[in-house]
Amino acid sequence: MDAARTKIVVTIGPATCERGTLVALAEAGMSAARLNAAHADPDWHRAAIALIRSTLPNMPVLLDIPGRKIRTTHLLHEPRFAAGDRIVLTTDPSFDGRMKVPVSYANLHQDVKPGDIILADDGTLRFEVEAVQGPDIVCRAAGAGVLRSRKGINVPLVNLNTALVTDPDCEMVALACETGVDFIGVSFVESDDHVRAIRALVGAKAPRILAKIENQSGLDHLGEIIDAADAIMIDRGDLSVETSLETLVIYQKRIIDSARERGKPVVVATEMLHSMLDNEFPTKAEVADITNAVLDGCSATMLSGETAIGRYPVAAVRTMRRVADAAFQHLQTRPHTPRRSSGSGPPQAIEDAIAMILRELPVTKVVAITFSGYAARMLSARSVAQPILAISSDQSLARALNLCSGVEGIHFDGAIVRGSADHIKECIRQLYEMGKLNSNDLILVTGAVYPRSGTRMNTIQIHRLTDLIEEFDWPPAAASPEPGSHAAGANAGAAIANGSSK
Repeated sequence: MDAARTKIVVTIGPATCERGTLVALAEAGMSAARLNAAHADPDWHRAAIALIRSTLPNMPVLLDIPGRKIRTTHLLHEPRFAAGDRIVLTTDPSFDGRMKVPVSYANLHQDVKPGDIILADDGTLRFEVEAVQGPDIVCRAAGAGVLRSRKGINVPLVNLNTALVTDPDCEMVALACETGVDFIGVSFVESDDHVRAIRALVGAKAPRILAKIENQSGLDHLGEIIDAADAIMIDRGDLSVETSLETLVIYQKRIIDSARERGKPVVVATEMLHSMLDNEFPTKAEVADITNAVLDGCSATMLSGETAIGRYPVAAVRTMRRVADAAFQHLQTRPHTPRRSSGSGPPQAIEDAIAMILRELPVTKVVAITFSGYAARMLSARSVAQPILAISSDQSLARALNLCSGVEGIHFDGAIVRGSADHIKECIRQLYEMGKLNSNDLILVTGAVYPRSGTRMNTIQIHRLTDLIEEFDWPPAAASPEPGSHAAGANAGAAIANGSSK
């Protein structure tokens, strides 16, 4: 992929889990592929991940695990009801929806009481608890609707005694590690302890942890969660019903600001192009929603049902790409207000200096040579106008950095030596040979040289490519293949592999 400004996370489902469609999605603007483990079984996800890897070998993959989210189970009968009808939820899994609707949380009947409100399907269905009879929760429907399989269940203002990490979570984390996905999405994260518990299960740097902010506790502990996680998602469906609908957009802005301050990518999700489930064109309100998320500084926007089961998945991605790109172009025309980095020390001073240089000099590209991703993440959070080429010898990190706005993660198949700066020239040379840099470029190079614990982003170099080409007698570089082309895929195993396909 190229260093698209705002990334697009695309949920893969029955409508899109096919080789030709995956290629079309990538060409339309998909930046990362998401799989929702709440739907389908582990074998389906295992096969889907294998298909994505073989079709788009450098596309970042996010596996969203259920976490503490409560859902209806798979129902053979999805009950339709009118306002005032009785609906019985149950923690007895032997029912199929005809008489009672089973839910995934085995102790729900112990945590609720008469008078409590239960919401379903992102708050579109509302029930009041009338009685609790053993495992059964007898409810009255506030309005008409259909309670479908695998739909989310929320009980606002009730403290649910769910386990921090469930058995299904453990199984899905094991699947994520087995299949080598890039991110694990964790639902209803309420503290940094939850992030650390999942990371302990992973037992390695990858897969990385994407924490979903979905309730009041997540908001109350927002800073510590962002610090502990590798990325953040704003799940507006659950957040709106767990807190309040009228403050949802205010919370969204607060979360984006907090994540950017810490240099962590933040994804805005839920109903961004909901009308395109069944229609080829978006509503004006959806266009405004995407635009405002980009103007607020999100790293990525996400499509869920629009691409998993919708009728127009490729059109939805193409629409989101056009709107997001237009919003970012407008963002660059706004008067610039310098934002100093938080904290003090060499990395923060370098960050401020780079931001100033990129405003004052005609730099065309930024090359961030990184061990941890810090330099690329912090510059991405600045929304700098120049594309950022983030180079790492860690292939999983290179792929993961593609979730950051304006960043193209590139795997350097060579040694980035901690005790030397010689690799800088080699990285630039290979970027030039790939066609990622050309003779017209004025580049700014940053990263950590001679790093020790806590030493990050301590160097800046500025080069005209023509000077380096002449100085080192580099031969003319071949043009790089078009993003998303078959030639691009064939080059995935080259000395430097593009960190994502698009």
